[in-house]
Amino acid sequence: MQINDKVADFALQDEGEHTIHLKDFADKPVVLFFYPRADTPGCTIEACGFRDQFEKIQSTGAVVLGISRDTPLAQKKFREKYNLPYTLLADVDEAVCNQFGVLKEKNMYGKKVIAIERTTFLIGPDQHLLKIFPRAKPEGHAEKVLAALKEFEQK
Repeated sequence: MQINDKVADFALQDEGEHTIHLKDFADKPVVLFFYPRADTPGCTIEACGFRDQFEKIQSTGAVVLGISRDTPLAQKKFREKYNLPYTLLADVDEAVCNQFGVLKEKNMYGKKVIAIERTTFLIGPDQHLLKIFPRAKPEGHAEKVLAALKEFEQK
């Protein structure tokens, strides 16, 4: 996926098992962040960063959506445990992970596994891709995303 590409619609279940479509957020910027697994250390840091910056991100008009391969129930527990104010989507069948190309081979404890590479996509109100944050570091990531949103807001 490249900058300025039109992002194809997708549908996933949220933590409440409601079907959410990307097109539901047409006319709003979308922060779409992919994380490897709910309630793991790095993912918790990243998710809580977005929680802590949520009001500022919302003030730009943007919607925040987190996606992992976890089940809706795991997403619900994660959201409740850390009081996350945004929607978490369950990509159990990996369709959206594949659409965005975030599944990568990683070496974990000497074993090769396919896992989500922590990546964030900024999608414009017209559903075109504005920016990609590949291999995002959990610490301070939400602040970088907020800065990019403000930059696009001023254009």
